[in-house]
Amino acid sequence: MAARKDLFSRALSLDPERLHFAAHSHHLWPDASFDGQVGAWLEANRFADRKWDRIFDEVVPEAQGHVARELSLPSPDSVVFAPNTHELLLRIVSGLERKPVRILSTDGEFHSFRRQSQRWEEAGEAVVTRVPLDPFDSFADRFVEAARGGGFDLILISQVFFRTGQLFDRIEDLAAFADPAGPWIILDGYHGFMAAPTDLSAVADRLFYVAGGYKYAMSGEGVCFLHAPPGFCPRPVITGWFAEFGDLEGPPGGVQYRADGGRFWGATFDASALYRFNAVRRMLDEAGLSTRDIAAHAQGLMQGFQDAVTAGAAGRLSEARLINPVAGERARARFLAFRHPDAQAWRARLLAADVIADVRDDTIRFGFGLYQDEADVARLVEVCRRTL
Repeated sequence: MAARKDLFSRALSLDPERLHFAAHSHHLWPDASFDGQVGAWLEANRFADRKWDRIFDEVVPEAQGHVARELSLPSPDSVVFAPNTHELLLRIVSGLERKPVRILSTDGEFHSFRRQSQRWEEAGEAVVTRVPLDPFDSFADRFVEAARGGGFDLILISQVFFRTGQLFDRIEDLAAFADPAGPWIILDGYHGFMAAPTDLSAVADRLFYVAGGYKYAMSGEGVCFLHAPPGFCPRPVITGWFAEFGDLEGPPGGVQYRADGGRFWGATFDASALYRFNAVRRMLDEAGLSTRDIAAHAQGLMQGFQDAVTAGAAGRLSEARLINPVAGERARARFLAFRHPDAQAWRARLLAADVIADVRDDTIRFGFGLYQDEADVARLVEVCRRTL
């Protein structure tokens, strides 16, 4: 399929000379998101005091439906929203009664969990076992084996690792260990949701899935979500007052909770992100664009860039180790990650040339999406040749 720059005319017109190859980081917003943002303002003022009826009767159910269809969930009622995934993580962990909490994870998780888990350890509230990603060829076996060994209350792992773009493909094996009595399993899907086709139908009753709209859902900040399996963490200790609306259950005279995913609701939030998300999803439906279509387009661009780097056409980038090369048609990250001691300097040189990539430690990442075409990749290759 061809690029769809027409869907991003507002964002692209604001800096026409920029080459934005950070679609995996701060994805440009499509025109539809502008319409969604305006719609949020108009409805907030049109409905005023009745705004929240509109949000919970129509806006939230529409967003839940989009998430459920994208992930093949059995019911949209398992989905709840929050401004960020950190809030959702805190609510899940608060429901674990054992202290310190025994956690199995990796040394490649995103900063929100990395920092929080380290602080829990400092405070004596958690004991964390981190399985190293390297060497990645044996990682999945090593991680599943650690989970099989038992003794954990919580297991948290990324679907796609944010720094390296490597994919964990043993989700069903891991979900087999889940139990309402523990362990609970959290799959961090932020670099998987709408980046690659994801079908959770076989494991939706056994694991939590957290992700958000900032990246491949093209909706910006504030529209993170949790899929919560039934029976797991029925009474999170950290709870907001929105969780007490609906069909409630709990001990007589005690704090009542919804039985569905709504048990994880927080409190008052900015709903404009939900409007943006719904508008983007409607845009994709109207354009006949699925995640599979967009991923295939991005993969073609990645393959072209990878081939140019391998051929030495992109300057010193050929000296770097490509951590997650394109290989076959399997699901993958929507970015290429190159490891080299000069990654930070390379990113600075590209930025000076109005080319946006991003860097994590010694790894420079190039992200690909719907608003890029072969001509953009050719320009990227030429800039890399001249500047690196």
